Amino acid sequence: MKDNLFSALIGVIIWAIIIIAVCVFFLYQAFWIGPVMVILAILILLSIKLFHSGHHGSTPDILFGAIDNGVLVIFAIIGLNLFGPLGAVIGGAVGNAVSDGFAGVFEGHISQKHKKTKYHRDRSSIRASFGKMAGCLLGSGIVLIIARLIMVIV
Repeated sequence: MKDNLFSALIGVIIWAIIIIAVCVFFLYQAFWIGPVMVILAILILLSIKLFHSGHHGSTPDILFGAIDNGVLVIFAIIGLNLFGPLGAVIGGAVGNAVSDGFAGVFEGHISQKHKKTKYHRDRSSIRASFGKMAGCLLGSGIVLIIARLIMVIV
C-alpha cells in the first residue's frame, strides 16, 4: 500500500472502528479487556509488517504509545480509587501530560539512534500512526492486566 496522508487516514479510521467496536464489546468483561487490548496491538503490528514491509520504522512510536497510555491508565486508576470518576478524568489528564514528557524522551532517543541506521528511511505516516495506536493499546492492556492481577491477589 502506498504511504500517503489519505491512505494513513483511511487505515487509522478502519483500525479506530475495529478497536472501538471490540473494546465496547468487552468493556464489561473486566478480566478480558486487558488481554484484548494486547491482542489488538499485536494485530496492528502484524498489519504493519504484512502491508508495509516491517515495523522497524515504528519502534519509537510503539514505545511512545506504550509509555504514554501505560502511565495514563495508572494515573486514571489511582485517581478513580482516590477521588471517584472526576479523579479518574483528572488523573488521566495529568497522567497524559506526564507520560507524554517521559515517552517523548524515549521516542526521541530511539529516533536519533535510527537516524544512523537504515530504519530512519522506514519512517512513514502509516508506520507512525499504526505504531502509536499499537503502543497505546499495548501499554494500556499490560497495565490493565497487572491491575486485574493485583485486584485478584489483594
